[in-house]
Amino acid sequence: MSYEIPNWLIILSGCGQIFTAIIYPYIRHQVFDWYNDVKKLKPLNQEIAKTYGRYIQGLNFSFGLIAILIPSDLKNNSNLAIALTGLIAAYWVGKVLTQIAYYPMYNIPKKTIFKIGSYFMNSLFTLFAMVYTLLLIQNLFF
Repeated sequence: MSYEIPNWLIILSGCGQIFTAIIYPYIRHQVFDWYNDVKKLKPLNQEIAKTYGRYIQGLNFSFGLIAILIPSDLKNNSNLAIALTGLIAAYWVGKVLTQIAYYPMYNIPKKTIFKIGSYFMNSLFTLFAMVYTLLLIQNLFF
């Protein structure tokens, strides 16, 4: 039995990833007060932290564009499709595992919007992890 992940689900995932890239600065600033914490670091460490923040934002945006623009290529069983879906799956599975393992130890502001937002974002991260893991499996075995 073979099942193919529909393009609409891949595109939806791509839109979600672009959303995470766009909302990322707001979350850092409003939810985590990240910029004030970064100011406490030495100048070089400030730049490193900002650079890695931009990498995360850029990867989320790029993964989203790939999903939106070439969803069929992500499931064509080519070596590139396997490599790319494997990379993106590892990225999002790692994000979800990090979220589960480390983030519950920290308190986010108690405002209702942030609580709802955290459930929404965690649901998106889980969706991304599932979609790309299923794409990888589909590329490897079907």
